[in-house]
Amino acid sequence: MNISFEQIDLIKQTANLIRKDCIWMSTRAGTGHLGPALSLAEILATLYKSVLKVDPQNPKWPDRDRLILSKGHGCLALYSILSQMGFFERKLLGDFCTKYDTMLPGHPETKLPGVESNTGSLGHGIALGVGMALAAKMDKKEYRVFVITGDGELQEGSNWEAAMTAAYYGLDNLIVIVDRNMLQLGDFTENITRLEPLAEKWKSFGWCVEIIDGHDIEKLLTAFNKIPFVKGQPSVIIANTVKGKGLKIAENKVEWHYKVLSYEQYEELKNEMSLEELYHE
Repeated sequence: MNISFEQIDLIKQTANLIRKDCIWMSTRAGTGHLGPALSLAEILATLYKSVLKVDPQNPKWPDRDRLILSKGHGCLALYSILSQMGFFERKLLGDFCTKYDTMLPGHPETKLPGVESNTGSLGHGIALGVGMALAAKMDKKEYRVFVITGDGELQEGSNWEAAMTAAYYGLDNLIVIVDRNMLQLGDFTENITRLEPLAEKWKSFGWCVEIIDGHDIEKLLTAFNKIPFVKGQPSVIIANTVKGKGLKIAENKVEWHYKVLSYEQYEELKNEMSLEELYHE
């Protein structure tokens, strides 16, 4: 598959809007996991604009590709891309965490069109993906299952049980993307429970591994276009990213795991970042 400048430019514009939406939603609501959402922008933009087979007008289309955001706290970015794709009206973004019965809570739920699974209890997304990918094999379906996991989340043992199972069943329709931003709730991942050598761990569990820059759209496209990396084996992409990417005061800062801009900070950055007007109700 040839990668065009127009394709890369479209994805870049989509990623930029994801970041603006994340900042707008979280500031307006006064809550949200902004840093973990900002590191996902290029990954989600690339997947939805050039990789996933989905139909926003028919979210439950049986042959669709599935995407599970295992790091459900990064849902600001997922809500943005789903709205951009037309799964729901963009005006609904203003409801993020501002109403008791909101369709856009602090972790994604299947009541929102385009969300495949409730997530947020970390360590379960890969297991969910294994079940979906195995179901596709049993039903002789061609759809693929993509799971985005945080790196700190990989400290949960359930991930590795799922990884063993995926390799055992040869689930080459399962793709895990690790958002390797090196930070988790309280510190750098390597100061909590060391993950490295991460690629070798995945290989030892029977997975094929690619390590890329998770903000480089061309490299993302190249990696996704090679899936499955080896027939009969599940694939994992370790995407090196920057937590808080695109918001300078938040980049690579542990405190921005669960921190949002104040209204005053938003106003100061509004013109520089071409942010939307921050209205209040």
